[in-house]
Amino acid sequence: MKDSVGQPLFVQYASSDAPAAVEALRDCLSQIDLDDCRFVLFFVPNRFDRSSLACELGPALNGVPAFGCTTAGQITGAGYDTDSLLVMGFPKAHFRCASILLDRISGRSVGDFAETTKKHAERFRHTHGWNRLALLFTDGMSNQEDILASTLDTVLEGLPIFGGSAADGLNFGTTYVLHDGKFHEDTAVLLMLETDLEFQSLNFDHFLPTDLRLVITRADPEKRLVYEINGAPAAQEYARLIGCPVDRLCPQVFAENPMLILYKHNHYVRAVRDVVDENALSFMAAIDDGLIMTLGQGQERIETLRRGLDRTNSAGQAPDFILGFDCILRKLEFGEKQLLRPVSAILRDHRVLGFSTYGEQHAGVHMNQTFVGIAFFEPRAGEMF
Repeated sequence: MKDSVGQPLFVQYASSDAPAAVEALRDCLSQIDLDDCRFVLFFVPNRFDRSSLACELGPALNGVPAFGCTTAGQITGAGYDTDSLLVMGFPKAHFRCASILLDRISGRSVGDFAETTKKHAERFRHTHGWNRLALLFTDGMSNQEDILASTLDTVLEGLPIFGGSAADGLNFGTTYVLHDGKFHEDTAVLLMLETDLEFQSLNFDHFLPTDLRLVITRADPEKRLVYEINGAPAAQEYARLIGCPVDRLCPQVFAENPMLILYKHNHYVRAVRDVVDENALSFMAAIDDGLIMTLGQGQERIETLRRGLDRTNSAGQAPDFILGFDCILRKLEFGEKQLLRPVSAILRDHRVLGFSTYGEQHAGVHMNQTFVGIAFFEPRAGEMF
C-alpha cells in the first residue's frame, strides 16, 4: 500500500546535503515527526564534524533513541548519494526496539560476546503475533565482523540478523557507530526489533566464479593481510592473474576483480581493501593460510539488481520500503561501468534506503561487495492499525 506519490507509509525519512552537520540535522528533523518515532537511524557522511552533531542530537531528538553509523555514502530517496545525511524514523505503531552496545570489540572473546548478547536478549519480551529481526552496525575497521556475525547468529538462533559495517568514505581510516546519540569506535551496536510488518531478507551479488584459482600461502589472519598467493608475492600474483600492472591496483580495480570463497555451497566475495607493504594485500573480510579462492566475474549487473529487489508478499504487493546495506565497492564498480544513473533509478523505484558499507553481514556470514537488505511489507489485512 503506497500513497499517491509512491512514498513509503511505514517509515519516515529525510536527507540533507547541507555543508554543516548541525544544519543538515535540523534540515532533516524538520521533515520528520519525532513524536511518531520509536527510534531513528542516522547514516552519516564521513565529512561531518561528529562532535557538533552529537552535541545537537540529544536536545534535538527529545528522548527518541538514535542509532546508526558513519558511511561511505548513502542511499536516499533519489538513489545513490555521497555527502548527504540520511535520517530514517520508524513509527511507534509498528516497531519496538532494544539495543545492545558491544564496546572494545577488538579485545573481547567469543564467550564474552555470547554472554553479553544472551543476557540482554532475554530481557526483550516478545509481542504476540509480531515478527522479530535484528540490525547490526559494526566498526568497519575493527576486523571483528566475522566473529561477531557468526557468534550472534549462534546465540540468537532463529533471529534474522542483517548488518552493515560502518565506513569512512574511501579513506579506510576511522569509522564510528552511533548508539543513544553518541559516536563510538571499536564498537558494535545490535538493535533488536519487533514489527507487525511482514519482511523478507535480501542478499545478492552479481559475480560468478571463473576457473582461475588462488591459494593463500602466507597470511596474517588477525590483520587480514595476505603476503603470498600461489607461492608468489600477493599483489604481484593477483595483478598477473587479472592482467593489471601492480602500480595500477586501486579500489576500482579491486571492485571489478573480486575473489570468491565457497562456503556452505555458496560463493561469497572476499574483497581487497588496498596494497600495503608494497606486495601484501589487505582484505575486508576474514582470510587464512591455505584458503582457496577463485576470481569472480561480473554478470548482468542491472538485471541482477532488479531481480534481487523485485519482491512481493503473498498478496502480490511490492515492499513498502527496503532497508539496504550496500558495499561501497559495488558503487565503485557501477561507476566504472557508467551505470550509476540506471542503478540509482532502480534503487529509487524500489524505495531502497540505507548506506554504502565496508562489509555486510547476514545469516552468520560477513561478506563484501554484496547487497544485504530487508524488504518491509504492510501488515497483513486487518492488522494495520
